[in-house]
Amino acid sequence: MTSPIRTERHGDVLVIVSDNPPVNALGAAVRAGLDAGIKEAAGDASIAAVVIRCDGRTFFAGADITEFGKPMRGPGLGEVIDTIEACGKPVVAAIHGTALGGGCEVALGCHYRIAVPSAKLGTPEVKLGLLPGAGGTQRLPRLAGVALALEMTATGNPISAKKAQEAGLVDRLAGEDSLEADALAFAKEVAGHRPIPRASERTVAADREAVEAFRKANARKFRGFDAPAANIACVEKASSGATFAEGIAFEREQFTKLMGGTQSAAQRHLFFAERQAAKVDDIPEGTQLRPIKRVGVIGAGTMGGGISMNFLQAGIPVTIVETAQEALDRGTGTIRKNYEASAAKGRFQPEQVEAMMGALTPTLSLDDLKECDLIIEAVYENMDVKKELFTKLDAIAKPGAILASNTSYLNIDEMAAVTSRPGDVIGTHFFSPANVMKLLEVVRGAQTAPDVLATVMALAKPIGKVAVVSGVCPGFIGNRMLSQRQQAANAMLMQGADPEQIDRVLVEFGMPMGPFQMGDLAGVDIGWHRDPNRIESIRDALAARGRWGQKTKKGWYDYDDKRNPTPSPEVKEIIEDFRSRSNLQRRTFTDEEILAATLYPMVNEGAKILDEGMAQRASDIDVVWIYGYGWPVYRGGPMFWANTVGLDKVVAGLDANDVPVAPMLRRKAEAGEKF
Repeated sequence: MTSPIRTERHGDVLVIVSDNPPVNALGAAVRAGLDAGIKEAAGDASIAAVVIRCDGRTFFAGADITEFGKPMRGPGLGEVIDTIEACGKPVVAAIHGTALGGGCEVALGCHYRIAVPSAKLGTPEVKLGLLPGAGGTQRLPRLAGVALALEMTATGNPISAKKAQEAGLVDRLAGEDSLEADALAFAKEVAGHRPIPRASERTVAADREAVEAFRKANARKFRGFDAPAANIACVEKASSGATFAEGIAFEREQFTKLMGGTQSAAQRHLFFAERQAAKVDDIPEGTQLRPIKRVGVIGAGTMGGGISMNFLQAGIPVTIVETAQEALDRGTGTIRKNYEASAAKGRFQPEQVEAMMGALTPTLSLDDLKECDLIIEAVYENMDVKKELFTKLDAIAKPGAILASNTSYLNIDEMAAVTSRPGDVIGTHFFSPANVMKLLEVVRGAQTAPDVLATVMALAKPIGKVAVVSGVCPGFIGNRMLSQRQQAANAMLMQGADPEQIDRVLVEFGMPMGPFQMGDLAGVDIGWHRDPNRIESIRDALAARGRWGQKTKKGWYDYDDKRNPTPSPEVKEIIEDFRSRSNLQRRTFTDEEILAATLYPMVNEGAKILDEGMAQRASDIDVVWIYGYGWPVYRGGPMFWANTVGLDKVVAGLDANDVPVAPMLRRKAEAGEKF
């Protein structure tokens, strides 16, 4: 097999070139080729310096993900980088595109670094629950200082070549179109320089203040995660006076611990799950996508405005429709306000804001949607309202236009049935706030055409969403499972648990908020029948008393002006009133019992969803819950989490609470299988 690495001689400079598309991943063949190239240079007296560069669109952008979980073949990356650094001739890394993960570590092992201004350098391993384990945590602080090393390793966010140069991580910037020539010139310039600068031979000044400030500033973001703490500890070790060898030994110990833990397994699971979710198993390969050049959005409220922003940011013009001028002005004003707030933070340039607003066409007439290729309704969640709207759209929309509903619960097939083109109808369930949340549940109707589904799935990426396909069922994947958790939480209230205890347990598990906190944020009155004399549940009683959540400063909790919650005596009284009228015996719950009672029914419902074919795969359910509901990333999603708990234990917990067990879940548990 031809090696993806070749060498070229340019006078007394040996250029080692990687050509391993698409991203020059550091697989076994690449590592072996790099090792051989350095040894070739070291053994040739006529070679004075070395350049390492890559063909294609990027420098080495990380490890080869196909090797994850498999035995290592050929030389390890750390071994190759040590060989590069030990070379007796100066080695220059020529960086374009992205130098990420192992690619960044290769650059750190070189003696000099030159990069084009558009290049980015980063160590994103923390996002897989790991750390840069080929010396990255020890070389980075020695080259760029403790503060930047902490930022790069513990957050995983890349930095620009300019910032890298300012920090001493990059020695020189090349011309955007002259990297190879500039790198060769640089290599010839430093060929005779001695001593050769090696990161491992540098010392790094202790900066305990920077470490503690960084920990404090990121405490909330890192809560529950193991990997950021390990990255911080490794950088701290480098600045503690430890030798490079001692730092590497500590890094190896921390890496091994993370690699063998459930958190990294969960985060690596999500990495693959997200990519898998984009694939629809039964869509024929090569299906022609429908062109989407203009999008129509009906409704300029919170959802409609947020949905519109996604497309405008992707450069797709939007026609937004409202029924009243005041609502239209308010909606477009909010979009502008959001964009200007982002511009103030440096995310957009003022001219970009004006360009996006210029691509927005506000109107009061549905007829103005006739040129749209995709029309998304984001109106009131009522089937009669939506059916009436789809009947109108059927008459207005051009042939081939995709008609989509942003429903979170209602039956897409019922909407499709009132049109003459059910194959063009699909569900696009955006999550609120729609311009921020990454999940897009794409609901496939019974007659949705394959090219319609393929088009909407492909459209998710440019608008910054992670799309998951769901079948038509009440609540689809996410809300269907959420309802099981809510029912369990409500049942425990009737048996003696308090809202604050249930919420606390789920927050400590890693959720951003508990079910009752979420109810107050969304609005206790959402979906309420609005009859104050009809009190059939605790929620009805709250709503009837005007306890609608944060917006009224009282819901399941009482709120101050800054929306800080405190337990409510009135809510306690309402709950006690309902308990006293039930025949349920009051009891106390342990935290473990609350977790089992709320989360096991979700897993059970997930098994039913899989059995019914409403989700393609268990990992899709995990993606929905992580990107749509804030399930902790380090627990991998409810189905992955159930595997770590043990399906037999989940079944036993459901049986103990008299919850009917999904046949698939029981089958897998009895067979000792996993999702």
